[in-house]
Amino acid sequence: MTTVKSETAQSIYIKLRSMILNFEIQPNTRLTETELATYFKVSRTPIREALQRLETEELISIRPKQGCFVRGMDFDELNDYYQIRIHLEMLSLETACRQMPNEALEQLCAVWKNAPATGSPDDAERIANLDEAFHIRLAEGGGNRMLVKMLGGINNRIRIVRRLDFTDRDRICKTFEEHYKILESLLRRDVEAAKSAMTEHIKKSEEFTKRLTMINLGMHKNRGFLFKKDAKSA
Repeated sequence: MTTVKSETAQSIYIKLRSMILNFEIQPNTRLTETELATYFKVSRTPIREALQRLETEELISIRPKQGCFVRGMDFDELNDYYQIRIHLEMLSLETACRQMPNEALEQLCAVWKNAPATGSPDDAERIANLDEAFHIRLAEGGGNRMLVKMLGGINNRIRIVRRLDFTDRDRICKTFEEHYKILESLLRRDVEAAKSAMTEHIKKSEEFTKRLTMINLGMHKNRGFLFKKDAKSA
Protein backbone atom coordinates (compact mmCIF):
# COMPACT_ATOMS: atom_id res chain seq x y z
CA MET A 1 0.00 0.00 0.00
CA THR A 2 2.84 2.36 0.89
CA THR A 3 4.47 1.71 -2.49
CA VAL A 4 1.24 2.46 -4.35
CA LYS A 5 0.81 5.74 -2.43
CA SER A 6 4.42 6.72 -3.14
CA GLU A 7 3.96 6.00 -6.84
CA THR A 8 0.78 8.09 -6.86
CA ALA A 9 2.54 10.99 -5.11
CA GLN A 10 5.41 10.70 -7.60
CA SER A 11 3.12 10.88 -10.63
CA ILE A 12 1.25 13.87 -9.16
CA TYR A 13 4.54 15.59 -8.36
CA ILE A 14 5.78 15.07 -11.93
CA LYS A 15 2.54 16.39 -13.43
CA LEU A 16 2.33 19.46 -11.20
CA ARG A 17 6.02 20.23 -11.69
CA SER A 18 5.57 20.08 -15.47
CA MET A 19 2.49 22.32 -15.32
CA ILE A 20 4.35 24.91 -13.23
CA LEU A 21 7.49 24.88 -15.39
CA ASN A 22 5.39 25.17 -18.56
CA PHE A 23 3.31 28.02 -17.08
CA GLU A 24 0.12 25.99 -17.39
CA ILE A 25 -0.27 26.96 -13.74
CA GLN A 26 0.56 30.65 -13.46
CA PRO A 27 2.92 32.21 -10.91
CA ASN A 28 1.14 33.27 -7.69
CA THR A 29 -1.60 30.67 -8.20
CA ARG A 30 -3.02 29.35 -4.94
CA LEU A 31 -3.13 25.55 -4.72
CA THR A 32 -5.27 23.74 -2.18
CA GLU A 33 -5.06 20.09 -1.21
CA THR A 34 -8.82 19.76 -1.61
CA GLU A 35 -8.88 21.12 -5.18
CA LEU A 36 -5.88 19.05 -6.17
CA ALA A 37 -7.30 15.89 -4.63
CA THR A 38 -10.50 16.43 -6.64
CA TYR A 39 -8.57 17.18 -9.82
CA PHE A 40 -6.36 14.08 -9.55
CA LYS A 41 -9.12 11.92 -8.04
CA VAL A 42 -6.98 10.85 -5.06
CA SER A 43 -6.88 11.40 -1.32
CA ARG A 44 -5.08 14.38 0.17
CA THR A 45 -2.14 12.28 1.41
CA PRO A 46 -0.27 11.91 -1.94
CA ILE A 47 -1.15 15.54 -2.74
CA ARG A 48 0.50 16.69 0.46
CA GLU A 49 3.61 14.61 -0.31
CA ALA A 50 3.85 16.04 -3.84
CA LEU A 51 3.48 19.61 -2.56
CA GLN A 52 6.22 19.08 0.01
CA ARG A 53 8.58 17.99 -2.76
CA LEU A 54 7.69 21.03 -4.85
CA GLU A 55 8.35 23.26 -1.86
CA THR A 56 11.76 21.65 -1.41
CA GLU A 57 12.57 22.62 -5.01
CA GLU A 58 11.25 26.13 -4.25
CA LEU A 59 8.67 25.94 -7.02
CA ILE A 60 5.92 26.65 -4.50
CA SER A 61 5.79 28.31 -1.10
CA ILE A 62 3.63 27.14 1.79
CA ARG A 63 2.37 30.09 3.81
CA PRO A 64 0.99 29.50 7.32
CA LYS A 65 -2.81 29.96 7.47
CA GLN A 66 -2.88 30.96 3.77
CA GLY A 67 -2.06 27.86 1.77
CA CYS A 68 0.29 26.87 -1.04
CA PHE A 69 1.24 29.30 -3.78
CA VAL A 70 3.23 28.89 -6.98
CA ARG A 71 6.32 31.08 -6.73
CA GLY A 72 5.79 34.58 -8.08
CA MET A 73 7.78 35.91 -11.03
CA ASP A 74 9.90 38.83 -9.80
CA PHE A 75 12.28 39.98 -12.53
CA ASP A 76 14.22 42.26 -10.19
CA GLU A 77 14.81 39.25 -7.95
CA LEU A 78 15.88 37.18 -10.96
CA ASN A 79 18.37 39.92 -11.92
CA ASP A 80 19.84 39.72 -8.42
CA TYR A 81 20.15 35.95 -8.60
CA TYR A 82 21.84 36.04 -11.99
CA GLN A 83 24.25 38.72 -10.75
CA ILE A 84 25.19 36.57 -7.77
CA ARG A 85 25.42 33.52 -10.00
CA ILE A 86 28.04 35.14 -12.26
CA HIS A 87 30.28 35.88 -9.26
CA LEU A 88 29.90 32.33 -7.94
CA GLU A 89 30.66 30.87 -11.37
CA MET A 90 33.83 32.97 -11.60
CA LEU A 91 35.04 31.54 -8.29
CA SER A 92 34.07 28.09 -9.50
CA LEU A 93 36.24 28.50 -12.60
CA GLU A 94 39.19 29.77 -10.58
CA THR A 95 39.17 26.75 -8.29
CA ALA A 96 38.42 24.29 -11.08
CA CYS A 97 41.27 25.68 -13.18
CA ARG A 98 43.70 25.07 -10.31
CA GLN A 99 42.44 21.73 -9.04
CA MET A 100 40.21 19.88 -11.49
CA PRO A 101 42.14 17.03 -13.20
CA ASN A 102 42.36 16.90 -16.99
CA GLU A 103 40.62 13.54 -16.98
CA ALA A 104 37.51 15.02 -15.31
CA LEU A 105 37.47 17.95 -17.74
CA GLU A 106 37.89 15.63 -20.72
CA GLN A 107 34.91 13.57 -19.52
CA LEU A 108 32.79 16.72 -19.55
CA CYS A 109 34.14 17.60 -22.99
CA ALA A 110 32.87 14.28 -24.29
CA VAL A 111 29.38 15.15 -23.03
CA TRP A 112 29.29 18.64 -24.53
CA LYS A 113 31.25 18.17 -27.75
CA ASN A 114 28.20 17.56 -29.95
CA ALA A 115 24.63 18.77 -29.54
CA PRO A 116 21.88 16.13 -30.03
CA ALA A 117 20.93 15.69 -33.67
CA THR A 118 17.22 16.08 -33.00
CA GLY A 119 15.06 17.70 -30.35
CA SER A 120 11.86 16.79 -28.54
CA PRO A 121 9.82 18.21 -25.65
CA ASP A 122 11.47 15.69 -23.32
CA ASP A 123 14.91 17.01 -24.31
CA ALA A 124 14.24 20.35 -22.59
CA GLU A 125 14.04 18.71 -19.17
CA ARG A 126 16.93 16.34 -19.85
CA ILE A 127 19.29 19.03 -21.14
CA ALA A 128 18.26 21.47 -18.40
CA ASN A 129 19.29 18.83 -15.85
CA LEU A 130 22.48 18.19 -17.80
CA ASP A 131 23.23 21.91 -17.84
CA GLU A 132 22.77 22.23 -14.07
CA ALA A 133 25.00 19.20 -13.57
CA PHE A 134 27.71 20.82 -15.75
CA HIS A 135 27.92 23.94 -13.59
CA ILE A 136 27.73 21.97 -10.34
CA ARG A 137 30.43 19.56 -11.57
CA LEU A 138 32.84 22.46 -12.17
CA ALA A 139 32.18 23.74 -8.65
CA GLU A 140 32.72 20.25 -7.23
CA GLY A 141 35.94 19.99 -9.23
CA GLY A 142 37.34 22.93 -7.30
CA GLY A 143 36.62 21.25 -3.98
CA ASN A 144 34.62 24.07 -2.33
CA ARG A 145 31.56 22.41 -0.81
CA MET A 146 29.89 25.67 0.23
CA LEU A 147 30.22 26.97 -3.32
CA VAL A 148 28.44 23.84 -4.58
CA LYS A 149 25.67 24.37 -2.03
CA MET A 150 25.24 28.05 -2.93
CA LEU A 151 25.08 27.36 -6.65
CA GLY A 152 22.50 24.67 -5.98
CA GLY A 153 20.40 27.24 -4.12
CA ILE A 154 20.62 29.69 -7.02
CA ASN A 155 19.60 26.93 -9.43
CA ASN A 156 16.45 26.29 -7.40
CA ARG A 157 15.37 29.92 -7.66
CA ILE A 158 16.00 30.41 -11.39
CA ARG A 159 15.08 26.92 -12.63
CA ILE A 160 11.60 27.91 -13.83
CA VAL A 161 13.04 30.43 -16.32
CA ARG A 162 16.39 28.75 -16.98
CA ARG A 163 14.65 25.63 -18.28
CA LEU A 164 13.16 27.69 -21.15
CA ASP A 165 16.67 28.05 -22.59
CA PHE A 166 16.38 24.42 -23.68
CA THR A 167 13.04 24.62 -25.47
CA ASP A 168 14.73 26.33 -28.42
CA ARG A 169 16.84 24.24 -30.80
CA ASP A 170 19.28 27.06 -31.58
CA ARG A 171 19.87 27.79 -27.90
CA ILE A 172 20.50 24.10 -27.22
CA CYS A 173 23.20 24.05 -29.91
CA LYS A 174 24.70 27.30 -28.62
CA THR A 175 24.78 25.95 -25.08
CA PHE A 176 26.76 22.91 -26.20
CA GLU A 177 29.20 25.17 -28.08
CA GLU A 178 29.55 27.57 -25.15
CA HIS A 179 30.10 24.82 -22.58
CA TYR A 180 32.69 23.15 -24.79
CA LYS A 181 34.51 26.48 -25.21
CA ILE A 182 34.65 26.92 -21.43
CA LEU A 183 36.04 23.41 -20.99
CA GLU A 184 38.69 23.91 -23.68
CA SER A 185 39.86 27.04 -21.85
CA LEU A 186 40.06 25.14 -18.56
CA LEU A 187 42.06 22.35 -20.19
CA ARG A 188 44.54 25.01 -21.33
CA ARG A 189 44.44 26.35 -17.76
CA ASP A 190 43.47 29.74 -19.21
CA VAL A 191 41.16 30.97 -16.47
CA GLU A 192 40.59 34.41 -17.99
CA ALA A 193 39.38 32.90 -21.28
CA ALA A 194 37.13 30.53 -19.32
CA LYS A 195 35.69 33.44 -17.30
CA SER A 196 35.02 35.45 -20.45
CA ALA A 197 33.27 32.51 -22.12
CA MET A 198 31.23 31.75 -18.98
CA THR A 199 30.11 35.37 -18.55
CA GLU A 200 28.99 35.56 -22.17
CA HIS A 201 27.20 32.21 -21.83
CA ILE A 202 25.24 33.22 -18.71
CA LYS A 203 24.26 36.64 -20.07
CA LYS A 204 22.98 35.16 -23.35
CA SER A 205 21.00 32.56 -21.44
CA GLU A 206 19.56 35.17 -19.08
CA GLU A 207 18.43 37.46 -21.91
CA PHE A 208 16.83 34.63 -23.86
CA THR A 209 15.03 33.05 -20.92
CA LYS A 210 13.59 36.35 -19.69
CA ARG A 211 12.26 37.15 -23.15
CA LEU A 212 10.74 33.70 -23.51
CA THR A 213 9.29 33.88 -20.00
CA MET A 214 7.36 37.01 -20.93
CA ILE A 215 6.06 35.26 -24.05
CA ASN A 216 4.94 32.21 -22.07
CA LEU A 217 3.25 34.31 -19.41
CA GLY A 218 1.32 36.11 -22.13
CA MET A 219 0.37 32.88 -23.89
CA HIS A 220 -1.13 31.31 -20.77
CA LYS A 221 -2.52 34.45 -19.11
CA ASN A 222 -6.11 34.12 -20.30
CA ARG A 223 -6.37 30.35 -20.44
CA GLY A 224 -9.01 28.94 -18.13
CA PHE A 225 -7.75 26.49 -15.52
CA LEU A 226 -9.03 24.84 -12.42
CA PHE A 227 -6.61 26.67 -10.15
CA LYS A 228 -7.00 30.44 -10.02
CA LYS A 229 -4.34 33.08 -9.62
CA ASP A 230 -4.48 34.78 -6.24
CA ALA A 231 -5.42 38.44 -6.78
CA LYS A 232 -3.66 39.59 -3.60
CA SER A 233 -0.38 38.02 -4.72
CA ALA A 234 -0.45 39.37 -8.30
